Amino acid sequence: MSVIRILLILSAMLVGGGNAMAIEETNYSVVEKEDNFEIRDYAPHTLAETVVAGSLEDAGNKAFNRLFEYISGNNQSRAKVAMTAPVSQEPAGEKIDMTAPVGQQAAGERWVVSFMMPASYTLETLPKPLDPAVTLRAVPARRMAAIRYSGFWSEEGYLRNKAALESWIEKKGYKVIAEPVWARYNAPFSLWFLRRNEVLISIAPATGK
Repeated sequence: MSVIRILLILSAMLVGGGNAMAIEETNYSVVEKEDNFEIRDYAPHTLAETVVAGSLEDAGNKAFNRLFEYISGNNQSRAKVAMTAPVSQEPAGEKIDMTAPVGQQAAGERWVVSFMMPASYTLETLPKPLDPAVTLRAVPARRMAAIRYSGFWSEEGYLRNKAALESWIEKKGYKVIAEPVWARYNAPFSLWFLRRNEVLISIAPATGK
């Protein structure tokens, strides 16, 4: 399946009927809010993910085909899994662990791109991928700092907002415990000023909080 066809299908799924909120999102509660920054407590959830090499902006396109085919029936049960939001991307080291830092390689960029699975599934009940490059992972409850912004899916926008979030985290006295995650919630052909993008960073509570 071509990337263009996939993007067209995703666009229809996310904006079909004019009701973007019909797409399930990761469950979280807001602990603290300041301007466009938030501290959130996320509930446990499960991801389908794959690792790809390439630039920040190209990695999503390379990974999307594998993940979309998995939820479309390329699994042992031939079952279809509902599309959810966001589509997430983060640097990959040799082993992915959301509770400890994951180092970004200095040469040869590698990224983990993931789809959140519907809350009705667990790691045990999800259909097993037929593609060995797609894996399933249970993510425990975690606290994350977030910055929300609109605009194109560009490396420039990601890096600018990541720097702003890291500065805010330091000012608030929180400790970073994982690499940043780039989250995108809208269809690829959504107007740039209506897109919801986020940078998320796992943190430990600040001293005395």
